[in-house]
Amino acid sequence: MMASLTGMLPLVLMFVVLYFIMIRPQMKRQKEHRAMIEALAKGDEVATAGGILGTVTRLSEGYLHLEIANGVEVQVQRSAVAQVLPKGTVK
Repeated sequence: MMASLTGMLPLVLMFVVLYFIMIRPQMKRQKEHRAMIEALAKGDEVATAGGILGTVTRLSEGYLHLEIANGVEVQVQRSAVAQVLPKGTVK
């Protein structure tokens, strides 16, 4: 009985290390990204995962409209927003 527990100890230890090294930080990043997407507001300047920079003009449940140039508006999914930029970045 003790030998089987001793044999499983390295496996359990590897799982614990994997959790703290890889899984937990990824979950934290997902939570921060979800909070950032929920906090988006009209007028925010954002960068999408595809590299498009624009200003949020309209918001809906799963999509938002970005003005990428004067009179040019595109619709993207909320999840495509990679980061919110400081005001004045997009000119």
